[in-house]
Amino acid sequence: MTLNDALNGKVAIVTGAARGIGKAAAEAMHTRGATIVVADLDIEMAIQTAEALGERAYAIRTDVAKSEEVRRMVEDSVSRLGGVDILVNNAGVDKAIPILDMGEEEWDRVININLKSVFLCTKAVLPSMIARGGGSIVSTSSIVARQGAMNGGIHYATSKGGIIAFTKTLARQMAAHSIRANAIAPGVVDTDLIREHMPTEMRAKIEAAIPKGRLANANEIGAVIAFLASDAASYVTGATVDVNGGFWIG
Repeated sequence: MTLNDALNGKVAIVTGAARGIGKAAAEAMHTRGATIVVADLDIEMAIQTAEALGERAYAIRTDVAKSEEVRRMVEDSVSRLGGVDILVNNAGVDKAIPILDMGEEEWDRVININLKSVFLCTKAVLPSMIARGGGSIVSTSSIVARQGAMNGGIHYATSKGGIIAFTKTLARQMAAHSIRANAIAPGVVDTDLIREHMPTEMRAKIEAAIPKGRLANANEIGAVIAFLASDAASYVTGATVDVNGGFWIG
């Protein structure tokens, strides 16, 4: 097995795959031979991502916070591709609102998209993975689950902490079915959203606090996801891999 064929014959669903970390994960796994289901609420961007990948990729519009849409996503993937071997739970949102200004509706919105979706998508793919003799589930947490959010919302940090606990428990429960569950906890990643919305002075301050001296490139995060999804990580389960350039070392 080489880097270029580490995922040959595997089918991977990636949520939030139209851009950012999800897109980078889709690209990394596709390069390694996987067939990719590009799942995203923004279907136009998802189609563009799938078309850029080329063969062995297709897009599907999915609201991951809604059980019926998740069920349809998985059923469609199984029908088209025969099953699911890999799930990357990556879809997520954030909004920097202090707790005193946060309403219940905003709390529920972020928890549903970031955390409930991980439960819904995972539960939906498990029967296919069990039928195929195993699988790999990788979920995107965050550095804020380790140290708390500095600028993001408390609902976001809570959802990302929940992903770590979910992953540990899932790993224990699914090991007998040869299904591995792991998470990644990225630091600040140099995505389009960061470039558009992070003030220059704030970026400089964050970069100065990172031992590597820069933000992560999305491809660096995608490569870690692809590793965890592959058999190269066959004895890794229940882990959360910190990918933050040394910003947080626990």
